Amino acid sequence: MEALPHLLSGFAAALSVNYLLYAFAGCMLGTLIGVLPGLGPAAGTAILIPLTFNLDATGAIIMLSAIYYGAMYGGTITSVLINVPGEAASVVTCIDGHQMARQGRAGSALAIAAIGSFVGGTLATVALVVVATPLAALALKFGPVEFFALMVAGLCLVVGLAGRNMLAALLMTVIGLLLAMVGIDPVRGAPRFGFGIEDLYDGIGFVPAVMGLFGVAELLLAAEGRQTHMVQASLAKWWPTRQELRASTGAIGRGTVVGFVLGLIPGVGAIVPTFMAYVLEKRVSRTPERFGNGAIEGVAAAETANNAYANAAMVPLLALGIPSSPTIAVLMGAFIINGLTPGPFLFQERPDLVWTVIASFFVGNALLLILNLPLVGLWAKLLKVPFSYLCAGVLIFCVIGAYGLKQNLFDVWVMLGFGIIGYLLRKLDFPIAPAILALILGPMMERSLRTTLEMSGGSFAIFLDRPVALVLLAVPVIVLGALLFRPGAFSKLRESDVD
Repeated sequence: MEALPHLLSGFAAALSVNYLLYAFAGCMLGTLIGVLPGLGPAAGTAILIPLTFNLDATGAIIMLSAIYYGAMYGGTITSVLINVPGEAASVVTCIDGHQMARQGRAGSALAIAAIGSFVGGTLATVALVVVATPLAALALKFGPVEFFALMVAGLCLVVGLAGRNMLAALLMTVIGLLLAMVGIDPVRGAPRFGFGIEDLYDGIGFVPAVMGLFGVAELLLAAEGRQTHMVQASLAKWWPTRQELRASTGAIGRGTVVGFVLGLIPGVGAIVPTFMAYVLEKRVSRTPERFGNGAIEGVAAAETANNAYANAAMVPLLALGIPSSPTIAVLMGAFIINGLTPGPFLFQERPDLVWTVIASFFVGNALLLILNLPLVGLWAKLLKVPFSYLCAGVLIFCVIGAYGLKQNLFDVWVMLGFGIIGYLLRKLDFPIAPAILALILGPMMERSLRTTLEMSGGSFAIFLDRPVALVLLAVPVIVLGALLFRPGAFSKLRESDVD
């Protein structure tokens, strides 16, 4: 296997003291973010980007990735104990997890969630190792025409599958692309859309914008949230019984497959694989009436699919340079901040970084298991801290982080401004994810399009002469067309922003 020597060298680096500490800190912080209702992986990862400014590129990506999959697990604790999902993907866990807590089985629910998350995340990472290299090799054959078509396809699929109102999603995508054009024209070298403000000549800072849209906006929304009460269940008996482990084995296996496959598709979102894994488990069960009343298989399936999805979602990012969700877009922004462009060329230019990061996924999943099984009681105690204090602390951290990026007060105002805008957009049911993804992909799409038009002498007919590009452009057209013309396409859907 060609990837095996690279992976072994990656393990040698990932197991060094520094990178182990970064992974450990990321898992701890990610779990904490997941435990706090209302933040979620995207907001948490965005808020904590400033912590990585003084780290090397590999350490920064390892820590932020650990924050991501740590947060994906952390939401389980609130789902089980207070029936409030820490993030969207944990909604399904509430169904049976909280019922188990009410029956005095909270420890078993949290333990099987940790075990399922470990197995799902680890097996998905194994599949990532197998799939990523051939996929990156295939993508190396792409030219600017195919890359532009690929990025358009990825963006349109995310918009089309993000739920809510299709017209609003398309509008937010256009706004994101317009924001991405602020700064210096990449061809003419002249400032554009800066309105004479010198601080905008470098463009709108990704970190302040995403910290505002996700972090500050989520804090404002969380401040309006209702008070919740934790179930007073004993966590002393935290290991599942032999019968519960046997019942969960099949659910963990099926959840891994569902989570990994759906994680490869841009725009699916974490809540879809968890829901599908839960429904599949209920269908194959001989006693489906137990689901909703404390069935441990429901918890196992949902949580396994959740973390399998989180690791699988890294495949499009690393192999193709396409962020498949808002949180992955934040991670992509972290790559760019560190002078790296995710995609097939990264495997050639920085194989040491890529394989060290992939090896760190195995390490991080093991650390999560070690942390979360014995420390369930500690995380539960954090839920007793008044959330208003936590909100104030996180907001102060956001301000310090935005200022510390360039020691520029303008970035703080950008963050606060985007925070207010994000809050209003969320209140008006406008999805934030398409704008963030467009802001990330916009500059790369523009460069690819301009290079393509230079190759063709300004003719768009070049897309018709490239079969791969034509297929890539046809897929989102078909998907968006089907979604736009279905009944109720412009009505509000029940789902909120994914991830």
